[in-house]
Amino acid sequence: MAVPAGVIVGLPAYNEAARLPAVLRAVAAAVPAAEIVVVDDGSADGTGDVAASHGASVLRHPFNLGYGAALQTLYKYALQSGAELVVQLDADGQHDPAEIPRVAAPVASGECDLAIGSRFVAQSDYRMGPVQGLGRRLFSVLGRIAGVSVSDPTSGFQALNRRVVALYCEPFFPPDYPDVDVLVAATRRGIRIREVPVEMRESPRGSTLHGGMRDFYYVYKMLLSLWTESRR
Repeated sequence: MAVPAGVIVGLPAYNEAARLPAVLRAVAAAVPAAEIVVVDDGSADGTGDVAASHGASVLRHPFNLGYGAALQTLYKYALQSGAELVVQLDADGQHDPAEIPRVAAPVASGECDLAIGSRFVAQSDYRMGPVQGLGRRLFSVLGRIAGVSVSDPTSGFQALNRRVVALYCEPFFPPDYPDVDVLVAATRRGIRIREVPVEMRESPRGSTLHGGMRDFYYVYKMLLSLWTESRR
């Protein structure tokens, strides 16, 4: 399926100058009619300039605000621009831009409001590290208890219609880790979610979101967020 005109493809990016050109070329080849938007989250390596030199619209944070904050900047831009559909993917090359039409298709056709590109909904060779894998299984279970059945709640490869974009512009959206807690909040507000099987590559660099004490904070934050949402 061809992605219709008026679609924004957004990439939150932090110090991705080396990997971004190949990703942007692949996005442009996959969805030539889309506007490509890179949110430079306070990078120190010229990420924003590289994105602009490859034809992307660039939204810049003056300093690093976090992955969720970069996504919300994208959503606010899309909402103000009048976009009816947003596809988001990571800037490090983990996601295959050729699969953008597949992820966008159920949202563009009205089958759902939010489509998640999943590594695990179908047979896949992708392997997470033991800690990340345990966390994914734990929060998948907790998500199901809260009413969200999603196999890959941490996937950053998603397609969103305007209703979801508007919801995610609200203050509840977290600046750091928008994961299963956000999906629970969306479901409780009537958002229809569907998973789409995709292939993903191992990230070419270490995670800037996880590792060390950040893993403990992530678990604490997710449990607190899920509990808070369950109390609404």
